Amino acid sequence: MSDDLKQEFDAARIRHMLFKSKLRSFLYGSDTAEGPIRDPEQCAMGHWITQHALPAYGHLPETHALDQLHRRIHIEGGRLMDLRLAGQSDTAIAGLAKINKMAAEIVALLNTMETRLRAE
Repeated sequence: MSDDLKQEFDAARIRHMLFKSKLRSFLYGSDTAEGPIRDPEQCAMGHWITQHALPAYGHLPETHALDQLHRRIHIEGGRLMDLRLAGQSDTAIAGLAKINKMAAEIVALLNTMETRLRAE
């Protein structure tokens, strides 16, 4: 069970890093698809949260906090994308500091969830 849990949470952390990577690529000028960056329902992490984490781990307050923070990071990512599209690339790239702070909070929530689930 614990190996499965580790793999599941490692995969969640990787999905989350993929979002950050796609957003960074877009802000630096690549033609990355906008949907999975803008829409929390389209990204791999969002699928995991809604289809697995909330049903299976919804008893943990961190799971709901993760869902809310995940939605907020997509809103912020979309705002930065709009800045880049409006020709304000430097301002958009500067906004990555806020994304990185939110991203660190997401990783902390994932770590707490994994630790609490191991203890159950």
